[in-house]
Amino acid sequence: MLTLSTMTNSQQLPAGSELNDLKIKFFCTNWGMQESWDSFCAKAKAAGYDGVETWLPGNEEERAAMFSAFEKYGLEFIFLNSGNGKDFESYLDNFTQNLQRVVSYKPVLVNCHTGKDHFSFGQNQALIAAAAAISRESGIPVVHETHRGRFSFAAHITKEYLEKIPDLRLTLDISHWCNVHESMLGDQEAAVSLALSRTDHIHTRVGFPEGPQVNDPRAPEWKDVLEQHLEWWDGVVGAKIKQGGSLLTITPEFGPPDYMPTLPYTRQPVSSQWDINVYMMNLLKARYGKK
Repeated sequence: MLTLSTMTNSQQLPAGSELNDLKIKFFCTNWGMQESWDSFCAKAKAAGYDGVETWLPGNEEERAAMFSAFEKYGLEFIFLNSGNGKDFESYLDNFTQNLQRVVSYKPVLVNCHTGKDHFSFGQNQALIAAAAAISRESGIPVVHETHRGRFSFAAHITKEYLEKIPDLRLTLDISHWCNVHESMLGDQEAAVSLALSRTDHIHTRVGFPEGPQVNDPRAPEWKDVLEQHLEWWDGVVGAKIKQGGSLLTITPEFGPPDYMPTLPYTRQPVSSQWDINVYMMNLLKARYGKK
C-alpha cells in the first residue's frame, strides 16, 4: 500500500491538485491462476500486493480455501460481479442475487461487469440503480467497469450514463475503449476526462487501437502508448486528490492466453503475464511514491 504524501516532479497531475494522504492499494488478479489458493496468495504477498481481485468461487470447498489463504497471508480482496440470463428480467434477477451474495463477504469493493451493450439505456440504468441500493444497504462500494460488451463499452456512451447518473462510479479499464474506438481517444477528451473524475478503481492494462492488450508494455515500440495510459491514470490520481478521496485501488490486469498473444501452433505466450503485472505494479508504486 502506498500513502501519497509526496510526488516527484516527473508526475503530471492536474493543475490545482493538492497532495493529501491518498492511500493506493494494489490487487493481484487471479485470472489464469493454475495453482492452489495457498500457493497463489503466498506468491502475491511476496510480490508486494495488498490483496486479490477475483470472482467468488461457486464451490464451497474452493471458497473456504480462498478465504483461508487470504487470512493466512494478510490479503484483502475485491470481488467481481455480473449477471446472466436469456432476457433482461432474468439478467436483473441474477445480477442482484449475485451482488447481494458477494457483498455479504465484506470485500473492499465490488467491481461489476454491468449490463449489455444491447440493453436499452433504461434497462442498464435499472441495473446501476439496483447496485446502488445494495451498496447503500451493505456499506460496500460498488463500481462499474468500462468494458466491451457492457453498458460502458464506449467512451461516448459511458459519458451519457455519467451525466445522467450523478452517483455512478467506475472501474477504469480504458484499454477497452482504445480497442472499441480504434484510437488513442484523442477525439474523445470530454468523455475521457469525465470518466477519470468518476473512477474509484483502475485496471492497469495497456490497450492500443487494434486490441485491448499490448503484447508487452516494457517493449520500446509501446512507449508512447504506455505513456498515454500513465497520463490517464495520473488523471485519476489527481481527481481523487482534488475530491479528497482516501483510497484508490489498482489491479494490474494483463490477461493470460488467449488475451495474451501466443505463437502459432505451439500456443506459447509471447510474454509472462505474471511478470508484466508485477512490472506494472512496481512501475506505479515508483511513479506515485512511498511515504
